[in-house]
Amino acid sequence: MESRIRERFNNHILQQAITRYGIANGDIQLLDGFESFIYEFTRTGEAGILRIGHSLRRTPQLIQAEVDWINYLAQGGAGVAKALFSAQGNLVEAVDDSQGGQFLVTAFAKAPGGPLRKDGKTPAFFERYGLLMGRIHAISQHYTPPHPDCLRFTWNEDLNSEIEKYLPPGDEGIIEHFRALMAHLNALPITPDGYGMIHQDAHASNLFVDETGQITLFDFDDCCYGHYIYDLAMVIFYVITNAPNMVATLQAFLPPFLEGYRRENQLDPAWMKEIPHFLKLREIDLYAVIHRSMGPGPYGSPWVQGFMTGRRERLEANLPFIEFDFTTL
Repeated sequence: MESRIRERFNNHILQQAITRYGIANGDIQLLDGFESFIYEFTRTGEAGILRIGHSLRRTPQLIQAEVDWINYLAQGGAGVAKALFSAQGNLVEAVDDSQGGQFLVTAFAKAPGGPLRKDGKTPAFFERYGLLMGRIHAISQHYTPPHPDCLRFTWNEDLNSEIEKYLPPGDEGIIEHFRALMAHLNALPITPDGYGMIHQDAHASNLFVDETGQITLFDFDDCCYGHYIYDLAMVIFYVITNAPNMVATLQAFLPPFLEGYRRENQLDPAWMKEIPHFLKLREIDLYAVIHRSMGPGPYGSPWVQGFMTGRRERLEANLPFIEFDFTTL
């Protein structure tokens, strides 16, 4: 979290936030949060998640657009953690920070179940995972924002418009590869059946699984307008990254995942050849963000250390993230 946001937050802001949502002081506890302050609470016997972000990072219009889409998906039967109304009937509450900005407060139903367990990574789970993503994309094809002035950004804005400034000195070759990649991706067609609102970060850490196997997706903070195949590539990226055998992991995951996806939504098979390009985009993005947030290393996180080991050399050589022909599936 940016220090300028953290420094503006205080107990008065928190009290304003919980009052707006009708939460008692004793019914809320702080959780970990990376870009926002996150709390778990209980209200009228139901568990929820309170998120307090800031207008320095996301405007009120962007937050409103996020929660509007989430609740549209929920109404369409997708397994997502719906946004909750405040005591005043709002999905977004703005609390003045007395410094010219606002803390933007939203609340969500707590997803049932818990984090995916290692023994839960079964073909049945992969298929349900794909089914959920397919349903989200199928529903999104019919989505019209209820507030025309509240729209999310597109996939090539926000983070992807700032990557070059995060790359360290000496990475000019990577910048050249990044520019060529963006030129290719920006030239892709925008079609109603291939492009719309996407989660953009639907990895397994952003979902819970209950005892029946039902999946509930949350953390839509990065949702945007983008290619549906980009959403699938992001899922694939986090499934295979740091796996001892990336190809074997992909071969176990992708067939049941796509079987579930195709039960809910049909993408033109031609999009499959774009998965390597979107995997490369995420590879560069993550490399740059880690440099921005953590520096050159070494890193305390084994996952981050595993990803970053040899990463600069691979990016400079412009090697595929994984050697695999996605058009065969």
